[in-house]
Amino acid sequence: MQTRHFNDLKDKRLLNRGNSILNRLFSSSVHSIRQLAQSDSEAKAMYRFLQNDNVSEKDIIHNMTLNCIDAVGERSVLCIQDTSDVNLYNHKNRLKKDDSIGTTNAKFGGLGFHIHPSFVIDSQTLMPYGFSDVKVWNRSHSKPKKDKSHKKKLLPIEQKESYKWIESSFRSKKVLSSAKEIIIVQDREGDIYEQFCTVPDSKTHLLIRAKTNRILYGKTKLFEHLSNQPLQGSYQVALEGDKRRHIKKRIANIEVRFTQVTIKGNQYIPKELPKNVELHAIEAKEVGQNITNPIHWRLLTTKKVEDLETALLCIEWYTCRWIIEEVFRILKKGGFNIEASELTRGKAIRKLCLMMLETIVKLFIMQIAYATEEETNPRSCFSQQEIECLEYQIEQLEGKTKKLKNPYKSSDLKRYIWAIARLGGWKGYLSQRKPGITTFWIGLQKFSAIMQGWILFRNVSRR
Repeated sequence: MQTRHFNDLKDKRLLNRGNSILNRLFSSSVHSIRQLAQSDSEAKAMYRFLQNDNVSEKDIIHNMTLNCIDAVGERSVLCIQDTSDVNLYNHKNRLKKDDSIGTTNAKFGGLGFHIHPSFVIDSQTLMPYGFSDVKVWNRSHSKPKKDKSHKKKLLPIEQKESYKWIESSFRSKKVLSSAKEIIIVQDREGDIYEQFCTVPDSKTHLLIRAKTNRILYGKTKLFEHLSNQPLQGSYQVALEGDKRRHIKKRIANIEVRFTQVTIKGNQYIPKELPKNVELHAIEAKEVGQNITNPIHWRLLTTKKVEDLETALLCIEWYTCRWIIEEVFRILKKGGFNIEASELTRGKAIRKLCLMMLETIVKLFIMQIAYATEEETNPRSCFSQQEIECLEYQIEQLEGKTKKLKNPYKSSDLKRYIWAIARLGGWKGYLSQRKPGITTFWIGLQKFSAIMQGWILFRNVSRR
């Protein structure tokens, strides 16, 4: 397991302070600097770090990509991209409205910035390796009027906000140049003709959910053409219920079709780009009666899909998009709650947001490490003092029966992840479903309070 830390900043003191904040973010799992710091002087030092112009967003992102490069090596990886808003409107009276924040996509009262991370995971084990790129930007403070004319279509793609997909793909390719294979996974917003023309190469592939019913070469339409292909196979998947989206728990029966297609560019594409691009299209369609919100994915990929096995692999890779949704959930109200930060400067909140993203990688590492059979050094997540405290916790958390005993050795990180999960509400039975990110999050928050009490007790008892 790779250690998540800064290793390249202009000043050694800044380097030490940055790593101290990263460690505190992981162990305390809070957004408040006052709660992260153990004294007023330390809180002031953290504030100074986040407001210091000698530590730029570019510096922090550079360190994040160095960690990713170190972890990836020559492996085959998925690079999952998506965009989210950080809305700070509830604190508009406290914020200094400088050029680091602006309007967001919120229907009412949008004020903040946007992030577009590229999250890298192993294509086989799903082990997270970090971020190959994070684009952070903001719009102006006034919402522009909607342009209903064709002027926007005439703009080069580089001048459009949608260029973020292509720009992040190119940056990720550069960062992941040593990887064996790169599969860039994007949702419907990434369905951009220019991207299919320029990004792919011999080891870099795009896997994108189709947004529009494109006109294919031969004047047929993509969706109809794909649905008319012969059935290649089917599979079943257990779906959990989601009350918010009115989805009931069920076993979904999915039919799979695929074919090679040639998509056409429109009249607005640059002359230097090809007029047609050959891709492979996959349809995963849930069948049955009286299904609310059935699964129906149409995927476009530059990877060759000539058999059912490859089609199913691409579908499985696309389902990994949920991971970056989890990243956003932990970053915002489901975890750190960056949108509730007490910081008054947008640039400081943006830097803290990036550091939180790097910390979240560690949470996912814990989740994957617990699910694997290989041993991992516990010092990759916890200090020696924290390990000693966790050993006392394990004694309290273990039940009387063998099934409720911690089955792992002290040389294995899983022993201490088990304790964090138990503190987070997991029952401890190995036959039970594996603990998730939210469970670890809650467990770390409880452990932070326990750790402070334990240190206080030890200091008092030694007097």
